[in-house]
Amino acid sequence: MPEHRPRRFDLIAFDWDGTLFDSTALIARSIQNACRDIGAPVPDDQRAGYVIGLGLRDALEYAVPGLTPERYPELGARYRHHYLASQHELSLFPGTIEMLQALKARHHFLTVATGKNRRGLDDVLAMTELRGLFDGSRTADETFSKPHPRMLQELMAEFGADPERTLMIGDTTHDLQLAANAGTARVGVAYGAHDHEAFAEFEPLFVAHSTRELH
Repeated sequence: MPEHRPRRFDLIAFDWDGTLFDSTALIARSIQNACRDIGAPVPDDQRAGYVIGLGLRDALEYAVPGLTPERYPELGARYRHHYLASQHELSLFPGTIEMLQALKARHHFLTVATGKNRRGLDDVLAMTELRGLFDGSRTADETFSKPHPRMLQELMAEFGADPERTLMIGDTTHDLQLAANAGTARVGVAYGAHDHEAFAEFEPLFVAHSTRELH
């Protein structure tokens, strides 16, 4: 990444699952297995994948509509069981570390805005190669879930970044709508959970079809 290129953005916020971390299939499969465990209707791959990026309760309510409210905690517990059982198999998309290091060298504030909960995000951020790369983060259990703009607004306030100097990068329409609601620029990635053809209405600056393209 050329050093002489003008820096348009001070703050870059990344979604996590499906954008930096190759976890889309496991999340969808864990939702489906959780439904089987409690005898709830099992969503198809498209519906189970669509919820990625939302907070867990919002995700489950969309994936399994009509379940009585008192059963969502049970469904959530079974989801966490299946996800955590296989989480060790997941990894960052190839080229992610190099991209983040290059951005860090240009003195951008790098942050994460995710539908994961705090514990889940902290577990993966503890990976040795990620230490020191991110300056801040927000999770769905400590603020409003996407696409409400609060998550991004809090990050901008923390780092003193104006909306026009902030970029949101994500693989779902939830991410791009979050950015639009917060008044920031956005970039979509086409290798995650949502069909990139649905991104057009949110007017992303770019749609990347690989981490290399994103870099």
